[in-house]
Amino acid sequence: MRRFAVIGLGKFGGTVAQSLAERGAEVIAVDKDEKLVDTFAEVATLAVKLDSTDEEALKTQGIDKVDVAIVSIGDFEASILTTALLKRLGVPTVITRATQSVSQIQERILNLVGADKVVLPEMEMGKRLAQNLLVSNVLDYLPISDKYSAAEIKSPRVFWNKRIGGLKIREKYKVNILEIKKVSGEGQNKRIETINYLPYSEDVIEEGDILLVIGEEEDIERLSKGE
Repeated sequence: MRRFAVIGLGKFGGTVAQSLAERGAEVIAVDKDEKLVDTFAEVATLAVKLDSTDEEALKTQGIDKVDVAIVSIGDFEASILTTALLKRLGVPTVITRATQSVSQIQERILNLVGADKVVLPEMEMGKRLAQNLLVSNVLDYLPISDKYSAAEIKSPRVFWNKRIGGLKIREKYKVNILEIKKVSGEGQNKRIETINYLPYSEDVIEEGDILLVIGEEEDIERLSKGE
């Protein structure tokens, strides 16, 4: 299982930490604010109060051993130092949040100190909203790189009651299905019954299923329409 550290538990970092934990990931949640740390005590694998610019403190909590670290700190100087420290400690992937106001400058600096990816939340949220408005079958959309995105889509009608293998989704759409959610109910009463992670070719897609897919935006759009 991959291990994650989320440093900075404000709106962005807190959402990332909670979403990862809900999907069963091992998460170390970090913040200087003890009240924020306390709110994640029962959500994360470990919730700790510490100064992320303190190298020894990071090592003491095992943050140097995680696979991915997400840095979401409001203080840009602390964000730079934390990103650089994490890379020096050998964390394979460091994803750092920049703020919109001076995002281009911040992005360049963070890349220079070793950030593997710089996230601009406001821009990406705008992109997600536009995509959701344009493609009605897309329930949620998240750019994960310049080329690839992940999306939750309603199963297209042409897929209903058919096996994944027979649909040749990978060959036809160049998209991978990561999971299938079986849901029941409508509107606010809708609930997830089961989640089929990395489904097999013999698994059947049914009406009402929600598919988590990954691929290029244009391919995901074609898939969502069943074209």
